[in-house]
Amino acid sequence: MTHRQCPGRSTQGRARRPWWRLLAMGASLWLAVAPLRAQDLAADLGEQVITLPSTGWTEPALAVTVYRPPGDGPFPLVLINHGRASGNAHLQPRYRPVLAARAFVQRGYAVVVPMRQGFSRSGGEEITAGCNVASNGLMQARSVHRTLAWLATQPWADVSRNLVMGQSHGGLTTLAYGTAPHPGTRLLVNFAGGLRQNDCTAWQTGLISAIAGFGQTSRLPALWFYGDNDSYFSPHVFRGAHAGFVAAGGRAELVAYGPFGSDAHAMFGSRAGLPIWLPRVLAAMAEVDLPVAQLHALDEPADEAPPPPSGFAQVDELDRLPLRSERGRAGYAAWLRAEPPRAFAIHPSLGHWASAWGGERPLARALANCERVAKAPCRLYAVDEAVVWSPE
Repeated sequence: MTHRQCPGRSTQGRARRPWWRLLAMGASLWLAVAPLRAQDLAADLGEQVITLPSTGWTEPALAVTVYRPPGDGPFPLVLINHGRASGNAHLQPRYRPVLAARAFVQRGYAVVVPMRQGFSRSGGEEITAGCNVASNGLMQARSVHRTLAWLATQPWADVSRNLVMGQSHGGLTTLAYGTAPHPGTRLLVNFAGGLRQNDCTAWQTGLISAIAGFGQTSRLPALWFYGDNDSYFSPHVFRGAHAGFVAAGGRAELVAYGPFGSDAHAMFGSRAGLPIWLPRVLAAMAEVDLPVAQLHALDEPADEAPPPPSGFAQVDELDRLPLRSERGRAGYAAWLRAEPPRAFAIHPSLGHWASAWGGERPLARALANCERVAKAPCRLYAVDEAVVWSPE
């Protein structure tokens, strides 16, 4: 993914990250609000960005990304809930889980990704509840209900056959939604769900208690995916939350898949994560009579061909990086912690840069994002584990 859309941190009850961290995770704040262009959309996935109209002053307009297979439908639905990046929620880029969307669209599903109230281009202000993480999740789930109510009016959408999933803050939203789901929802999938609130007293205990409380009324089958080296939620947290959720009456299978790369919190957005979660999710879908047969062949689009290693520097030699700004160097340091496939692009003289990792076509995305800001051609500095830059 172009940015790491995963942190489940609130705007209250925590210390904010430095503002440059958001840049490193999203290439630049400007990209979050830049006008959409045709080339920003995955045409082979039928990607559209739709604005759900406001239904009152407490229910603002929502920006929703839709991926659709060929034909008129009605299509069964997968609704995916996004995480929370640090900083101003309105500056968070639109969430584009293209790898997951491709897996489901080729099986005949329409994939729907709402930006919740206060996030990105959605209206209103982000709903928070201080240190009350259970209330936070329930209020976030309102945007899910609104999206499904709108989908019920669309002739291409079959709301009687849907599954809801989410990652990080979106996983917490999914679990909260499961306490009063739409009647057509058959399965919930939680990827590293939670909300870390560092300045709240005993926030881990509060999170465990909140998720366990959702189990009192949640009766849908659910899959939970957590890794041992998750930088946000330790095994103590997710195992305690799962035990409490099941003890309260909830139906949840915990898939504890061990370590993943440098941070298991990024598993869902990584191509390397697909073999971990997709077969388990497809098997669970079949158990609740959701179709899983592949109907369409959708090949992943080819990326730019990477230049050969140049020998200019080792990939972790920050002193050789031809960027002198604190922002740029911090962005590169953050990029170094990301899992391949990954790319870092620089303008040779203007000092502009952009990073991309995971998802589809990271080399092309890094170059395109850099060139949007620079208004001029950029060059790749590093790809995966090699520097490909040459001074000339």
